[in-house]
Amino acid sequence: MIEPFLDLLQYRFFTNALLASVFTSISCGIIGTYIVSRRLVFISGGITHASFGGIGIGYFFGFNPLASATLFAVISALGIEFLSKKADVREDSLIGIFWSFGMALGIIFIFMAPGYAPNLMGYLFGSLLTVSHADIGMMAVLTIVVSGFFIIFYKVILFISFDQEYAKTHKAPVQLINYLLISLVAATIVISIRVAGIILVISLLTIPQTIANMFTRKFGNIMVFSVLFAFLGTFAGLMVSYYYNIPSGASIIMSLVFAFVIAKLLSILVTSLRVRTAYLNETGRPNNK
Repeated sequence: MIEPFLDLLQYRFFTNALLASVFTSISCGIIGTYIVSRRLVFISGGITHASFGGIGIGYFFGFNPLASATLFAVISALGIEFLSKKADVREDSLIGIFWSFGMALGIIFIFMAPGYAPNLMGYLFGSLLTVSHADIGMMAVLTIVVSGFFIIFYKVILFISFDQEYAKTHKAPVQLINYLLISLVAATIVISIRVAGIILVISLLTIPQTIANMFTRKFGNIMVFSVLFAFLGTFAGLMVSYYYNIPSGASIIMSLVFAFVIAKLLSILVTSLRVRTAYLNETGRPNNK
């Protein structure tokens, strides 16, 4: 098992995919913990699909699609955050508007792009084995920014995640941090599209965190375990994708879902054993029911 893996490391595309797995796992593990704790999954889904407009714009004007998608996603995220607080429009309605607008805009620009229509399968379902050096660079920069931001503002982010009113009473810059965090959420989502695709990327931001939450309730520990589970799932999906020639995004998510099922079964088993042990300790006799 080890020798075939070492043989794969001589291929540049595989080492790029492995580096992408590491960087994506770190950024998604950290940002995903914030998303789950703030219950921003629906907003994240809207940002994900809105970013498709940036991909279409990038293809039409000849830009890097990921770079234009990142800019478009950040603008969309800031628009949702601003308008939901300043305009008399419900947040879920704004998400639906930006979601559909981004998808429609992307389709129009891709249709109008000169030459052959680009293959969008990699953006819709992920293509980890085709990650470029430019993608790796963007992922590395994002990982450094996200990690540094959470290290510096950890306590403020912790307060904002669970009690924004309490944070305001301590004169924390809640609104500014919210804008910065939603921008990082948007950037992380777009950069992770190369790994899991537009349709599946939200799972990479929620499943590892859900698994981690089965074993710990502490915010910092959830981030650490989320990074670990995200990498294990991404690496397993990468190997399955390579050997069976299936889309990397789907294989990664299936690996994470499989890990979730195993973790849930183990959690149920451990809980049952604890209940039985507690019953035996209290009654001093076996539970025959």
